[in-house]
Amino acid sequence: MRSEAGGGTMVVDLQTDPYNNNHHRHEIITDNVHKPRPKFGDILRADHDGIFPPVDPIIINTNLTNQRFSSVSTSTMSCGPASGDGSPCVMSPWARVSPPWAADFNEDNVLETNGLVGSIVREEGHIYSLAASGDLLYTGSDSKNIRVWKNLKDYGGFKASSGLIKAIVIFGDNRVFTGHQDGKIRIWKVSKRKPGKYKRVGTLPTFKSLVKSSVNLKHYRGKNSVKTKHHDAVSSLSMDVEVGLLYSSSWDRTIKVWRVSDSKCLESIHAHEDAINSVMVGFDDLVFTGSADGTVKVWKREMQVKTRHVLVQVLLKQESAVTALAVKLKSSMVYSGSSDGVVNYWQRSKKRVFVGGILKGHKSAVLCLAVAGNLLLSGSADKNICVWRRDTSDGSHECLSVLTGHMGPVKCLAVEEERACRGKGGKVSTVGEGDRKWIVYSGSLDKSVKVWRVSEKMAAWREIDEPEAGSCAWSSLGK
Repeated sequence: MRSEAGGGTMVVDLQTDPYNNNHHRHEIITDNVHKPRPKFGDILRADHDGIFPPVDPIIINTNLTNQRFSSVSTSTMSCGPASGDGSPCVMSPWARVSPPWAADFNEDNVLETNGLVGSIVREEGHIYSLAASGDLLYTGSDSKNIRVWKNLKDYGGFKASSGLIKAIVIFGDNRVFTGHQDGKIRIWKVSKRKPGKYKRVGTLPTFKSLVKSSVNLKHYRGKNSVKTKHHDAVSSLSMDVEVGLLYSSSWDRTIKVWRVSDSKCLESIHAHEDAINSVMVGFDDLVFTGSADGTVKVWKREMQVKTRHVLVQVLLKQESAVTALAVKLKSSMVYSGSSDGVVNYWQRSKKRVFVGGILKGHKSAVLCLAVAGNLLLSGSADKNICVWRRDTSDGSHECLSVLTGHMGPVKCLAVEEERACRGKGGKVSTVGEGDRKWIVYSGSLDKSVKVWRVSEKMAAWREIDEPEAGSCAWSSLGK
């Protein structure tokens, strides 16, 4: 069954999806040699045409014959009715799933599964960015369109004049910031009269600041170079809501700090020696950056007289490009994904020392990371999403499942906690820290967004004698 609105399609019967079937298929690896870092930096600049070579769309890595993948297979799945009649979660907008795999039960005999809910398909471009807030989902593509979905139905949208959308950040209830391939950051505002209507209300840098900088020689770093303007693609955005600062990273090797209240660029930092792929606001006034130069750097924000950032530590230095970052504020955790398919992680101790380890679960570059409670999700050019669970007692990680089904590299992830279930009488049930369930959105260069439900309370994979390709492993870097 498909429901269409404004050209967008929500696929709710996966049995009719040509990308999902009962055949045992395995990915054919044609080149397992890692390219050196400088070449991968060039690949990153080539976007989807260079990230992953064209492959036969019927060859996917489902590994259905492997018992360890039995809990995450997305072949033959049908979705039941949406929230409402017969559903214990009357507030939930998500369709109920009848999974074909062997599920796990917790001590309360409650069914726990990680699996696919459905797909949003709109043939207008590859998906490069996602942002979720409540029942709203924003998707950015190389068509220059930002689509807005409400409860997975086409709700509205707006279009930039140029530059594909590489990053989306939601600020408050009525403003959206988007970062673009053309080096600009655009600001959009929701109409009060028409909630589905969005209007562009500004651009960073502002025209006024560009004029002011162009006549001030102090702002020149080179010929026709202006301090406040990014001169290459804006690769990521990160918002510090408490202090009202927006951080942008770019392939021009700089990060810029913007004050949201007046759209002023407070600082521009030449942070790395190659393209910066990610910037993330952290804990204790720290900001993290990851670059194609193979480093993860830690910056300390100081705001005594004016806002400035000081480099305090280099967490990682390697040959492989750093392609993605994620931060868990509550636990002082930092994650970085690399072009060699490895995820590095660190936890800051009470002595302010970073200690961590590595996670190996992908065969190709990790392109995106997202944190959901005690879960980490990593999306890769190998088309898979690994779901990792962190043990709060010792900080170690275990792989719960691998989510398969995309036909192209997984480029972006967004996470929202699933709405609370209501029992008899409409009473909202309390959910413990380890019992939370999450809705995960994954955007891919196959022009689709897939919607998954994942749970922290799920048994990990059973160990087997010899891990196969695509299996997950972790190792500690220290104690």
